Amino acid sequence: MKSNADLIDEFCTTLWLEEGLAKATLQAYRSDLQQLGNWLDEQFAENLLQTSSEHIRNHVHDLLELKPSSLNRKLSSYKRFYLWLNTTKQREDNPCTQLQSAKRGLRIPKTLSEKQVLDLLAAPDLSNAAGQRDKAMLEFMYASGLRVSELVNMPLRAIDLNVGAVKVLGKGKKERLVPMGEPARLAIQLYLQQARGELLKGKTSDFLFVTHFGTPMTRQGFWKNIKRLALIAGINTTVSPHVLRHAFATHLINHGADLRVVQLLLGHADIGTTQIYTHVAKEHLHTLLNQSHPRSKSR
Repeated sequence: MKSNADLIDEFCTTLWLEEGLAKATLQAYRSDLQQLGNWLDEQFAENLLQTSSEHIRNHVHDLLELKPSSLNRKLSSYKRFYLWLNTTKQREDNPCTQLQSAKRGLRIPKTLSEKQVLDLLAAPDLSNAAGQRDKAMLEFMYASGLRVSELVNMPLRAIDLNVGAVKVLGKGKKERLVPMGEPARLAIQLYLQQARGELLKGKTSDFLFVTHFGTPMTRQGFWKNIKRLALIAGINTTVSPHVLRHAFATHLINHGADLRVVQLLLGHADIGTTQIYTHVAKEHLHTLLNQSHPRSKSR
């Protein structure tokens, strides 16, 4: 399978040969596609050839803080790249056909129901060190809404179990203080007391979450663990660290959390990025209404 770098080089070379695009324009295409490729590798451990329309929509949601003009340029890059892959028969489908411009609105990223999250949290095997670590990571992520990069790069010193809070270094090196609930605090405490030392096997690490090799947990490793645990939990939809972050925000708003509070917890610079979860909450309310109202056609 071709690497992301090879695909992007081939695409940009084609544009230069066939259309004579300016160097700056080609560099913009290259930068946009490299960013998409890096995100896909981080979130789903997949490359540009493997991705799905759902994963691209999740990535686009992460870009909502951009100006519409900047976002639409990126969407144009993605659409043109995947059209080229389809035309050159390197992909049978085009995952960007349903992408809409920023001005027309974007599809809401998928999340998990509260029951699905509870099933996922119950999936790790607590009889072994790896299971205790996985349980702590899942509880921690759902309790805090961390980005996966923030979770796996979390230093041990950043967490205070007595206070029940953690200092998070987010995008743009901005620091925020995020509280955690009692289930997450207890799961992390169990991991620290019983599992972490066993996984390290005498080694030392500055990172909170480690593997059985004694090395820090990676984004790809955590993604694979979530995928495996979702199968154990009987969840048939796509599950990733990013989807769990969506679930954190959506469930908070469903239960009446203030939008500004959710914005601070997620580390969003622009509240417009957070507002998309109000649309998810509205869909939830419509579903409840249709299920519960005596005049509803679905009853």
